[in-house]
Amino acid sequence: MSRATSTDLYEVTMARSYLCEGMTGPATFSLFVRKLPPDRGFLVCAGLESVLDFLTAYQVETEDVAVFASVTGRRYEDLEPLLGLRFEGEVRAMPEGTVALADEPLLEITAPLPQAQLVETYVLNQVNHQTAVASKCARCVLAAAGQAVVDFSLRRTHGIEAGHQAARLGAMVGFTGTSDVAAAYAEGLTAVGTMAHSYVEAFGTEEAAFRAFARSCPGPVTLLVDTYDTLAGVETAAKVLRDLGLGPGCAIRLDSGDLGALAEQARAVLDGAGLQETRIVASGGLDEFAVDELVRAGAPIDTFAVGTRIGVSADAPYLDSAYKLVEFDGRPVMKLSSAKVTAPGRKQVFRRPGQADLVALADERPPPGATALLEPVMREGRRTSPPPGPADARERFADGLAALPPRARALRAPTAPTAEISERLGSLTAEVRRHIETHLLPDGHRPGGGAEHADRPSASGRAPAGGCR
Repeated sequence: MSRATSTDLYEVTMARSYLCEGMTGPATFSLFVRKLPPDRGFLVCAGLESVLDFLTAYQVETEDVAVFASVTGRRYEDLEPLLGLRFEGEVRAMPEGTVALADEPLLEITAPLPQAQLVETYVLNQVNHQTAVASKCARCVLAAAGQAVVDFSLRRTHGIEAGHQAARLGAMVGFTGTSDVAAAYAEGLTAVGTMAHSYVEAFGTEEAAFRAFARSCPGPVTLLVDTYDTLAGVETAAKVLRDLGLGPGCAIRLDSGDLGALAEQARAVLDGAGLQETRIVASGGLDEFAVDELVRAGAPIDTFAVGTRIGVSADAPYLDSAYKLVEFDGRPVMKLSSAKVTAPGRKQVFRRPGQADLVALADERPPPGATALLEPVMREGRRTSPPPGPADARERFADGLAALPPRARALRAPTAPTAEISERLGSLTAEVRRHIETHLLPDGHRPGGGAEHADRPSASGRAPAGGCR
């Protein structure tokens, strides 16, 4: 069974209906975030690479049709029109690491309508989760103000795959390492780690634990010092490091208590022992807010290990995102639901130096000096180029972050920039709205009312396919 079954039921029922009605014309769906979460002045696009991997391999197999039939309570033959369906469309998207704003398309998919519909759930799942986590990680990097940040989130993420993604996303925005061994190996990241309190407890004394760890772990070591009494642990660690000549490159780790005050005291102990090059690592429920407070207080912490709240983006674990049809068979469409109005037509986002982003129609020319953010990344179901390296995303993120106004980068009560819409997009939106209100709404619900409208053929203009019930 392939990942084709990783979808919501209504995607299956709609796709089958489209096939039965002969509605296989090209459809464009736009994925965007309606409103930024609290305390967010920007988003960092992520999840695209997972989406492209999925779409490249997408195909509805015999086993998938059997699953569709089982969960819908229908015969296999009724769902057989879906058999063999592959993704053969195109994707235009903001590459990973791009800084984005509310109401800007992060990606647009154009494909035969049943194909574009069936992939919706998986596409949203990957972009939502990874963009939320990448944005959270980016805020930690901002808060650290140049100090190192590492990922300790694997044990608290909602699944192993999510933990792997968190490690990759952290590296994308500037994390220097991860505790996730599999992710470090697969993504070419630096694996980092220390020891657990259980390790110290397993030995007769803290000193015995530290010496044993240093013997069995060649190279620089990081010693966890707060199992019993933190300052006593620092003094013991200093003694062991000095005795073994292991100061340079080594570190101690603080995992509880008043991290700012303890870091000051630990620094004094280490410096007094001639271990000025021994670093201090802090962990223990840290997020960007706690990191920011420690940095502002001048705490002598060299590395912040973030985990629990980062891998799940604890304060903003979801995005108000949507995947909406904006064009079908050359006909621009839109939604008029209260508070959920969408803009019709295929789009482009132009980033203009010193000005607001401009959301325009896809065929509009860029304003002078502007950069088009949506790039063609897939045509006819194939990637347009090999997956980019992590350095590309890091550079893209750094450039986008630097271009943001200072208030957008604020960790608390930021002011998020607002994208503008082009004159042509505004005109098309008004035109499509008028058409809907005049021709598609029932009598009494449209301006003027009273006009009858004739039955219309299917939107694709094709007759229904045979063999469907």
